[in-house]
Amino acid sequence: MKITLVTPAAATSRYGNRNTAVRWAQLLRELGHQVSIQQQWNDRSADLLLALHARRSHDSIVRFAERYPQHPLILALTGTDLYRDIHSDANAQESLELATRMVVLQDMGLRELPLRLRRKTHVIYQSCEVIPRQPLLKSCFEIVISGHLREEKDPFCGAAALKHLPADSRIRLTHIGGARDPAMAAEARRWMKHEPRYVWLGEQARPQALLTLARARAMLLSSRMEGGANVISEALMARVPVIASNISGNIGMLGRGYRGYYPVGDARALAQLLGKIETKAEFLVALRAQCAERRKLISAAEEKRGLRALLHDL
Repeated sequence: MKITLVTPAAATSRYGNRNTAVRWAQLLRELGHQVSIQQQWNDRSADLLLALHARRSHDSIVRFAERYPQHPLILALTGTDLYRDIHSDANAQESLELATRMVVLQDMGLRELPLRLRRKTHVIYQSCEVIPRQPLLKSCFEIVISGHLREEKDPFCGAAALKHLPADSRIRLTHIGGARDPAMAAEARRWMKHEPRYVWLGEQARPQALLTLARARAMLLSSRMEGGANVISEALMARVPVIASNISGNIGMLGRGYRGYYPVGDARALAQLLGKIETKAEFLVALRAQCAERRKLISAAEEKRGLRALLHDL
């Protein structure tokens, strides 16, 4: 089958949607299909359109549906889709209606959809390759934040939590992620100036970012909104336990009974959780065990099986 895969993220982007598009293209090629990745549909014939992002890919979705009304159209819903746009944006809502099938990246995502739309929606967890563990830093208790500096990520909640830790805490937050907005970059530099236990490394190439993640004692994901974070899959495959805000997208990835959640935006509660991870070895062991249980969801074989089932359902 000839598949056009549309993602609004540019080819040079290191954002999650581009990573998903590239990985799905590879898996679909392994299943025997021709796949072209485009930022917008180029009007060329395709047997199927697979679009990421209901609002930002709306134009491609509408044009493809008008040109090829009998051809299947699959829509993969992102975090801003599920937890913002589909509830208020007319274009995003139209994309839902035009889609033949839809994909969410974790099972809690189904709850954001009306029952009639859930019936045409598949859950496919994002996979990640095995990431070898790296030696821990001995100079500090390092916790890595892996996420770009965007409002949806609540990027400085971790930095704000540091002031609530005891003076003798050895915790250091190492933040990996680029800043589209110069104001966000300036704020990160201000945090580093006033809080020496917070270090922003900026954007790193993926291999270097994974090496940094793989040496961490834990990873912090402080987002206000996530559809199914790639970085959680990466942490699980690096055997790095996760500390996460208790939002639906994170719960869908880590499970309802996971013990590493804190109330979204609550820096004081986050500080308490960070302190517990640093001082209670048995708690860290328990988080590792829970993460190991979730690892089975994110194998490449399982993701490929999900894509095969999605196409078979058409």
